[in-house]
Amino acid sequence: MWLNEYEQQLRRDLQGVASDLRWSAVELLRIAEQLRQAGNDVDAEATLRLCALFQGDEERLAGYAEEVKAKSITRTKVH
Repeated sequence: MWLNEYEQQLRRDLQGVASDLRWSAVELLRIAEQLRQAGNDVDAEATLRLCALFQGDEERLAGYAEEVKAKSITRTKVH
């Protein structure tokens, strides 16, 4: 089933934000490791919690993108 222009854009937007969150989580993991090595365990743990939050959001947005692809979620032109 083909997606219309607006649905395609919605799917691309969702995938793009999910990708940004994935990249951010990877960077946060790197920062958390640096904080831990510097002896700053409190901030390292806070950073890991943010990382987990981003990973959950990334998975949810990727799921929404798949729902758009399956036409479970649609977007139409707003006048």
